[in-house]
Amino acid sequence: MVDWAKYRNALMGRVGELSKLSPDSVGGYMMASGAGAKTAQLDEKTRQLISLAVAVTTRCDGCISVHAQKAVENGATKEQVAEALGVAIAMNAGAALVYSARALDAVDASMAEAK
Repeated sequence: MVDWAKYRNALMGRVGELSKLSPDSVGGYMMASGAGAKTAQLDEKTRQLISLAVAVTTRCDGCISVHAQKAVENGATKEQVAEALGVAIAMNAGAALVYSARALDAVDASMAEAK
């Protein structure tokens, strides 16, 4: 089992180091990351639940660690997290279905070329 708090703290230390080495890169990320909050159309808990689901679909342990903590800090229940993760699961399955259709299309095109 991962020690998520230890991992998150170590990660934030490395991000801090990167920020010193490349402040504009990290600053650009921070600006993009905070942009959604400025519109105030979604509350922070909802943004964190979406972020956690996206983190799962992109397989980013660092993002999972940060957004799990932020979701809990903003009042997300385990049931709400599970529902958000269910959306991530459905989207991954949906993407696999769509790309399976694309793969079949590529196979058909290859077979037509081979004739």
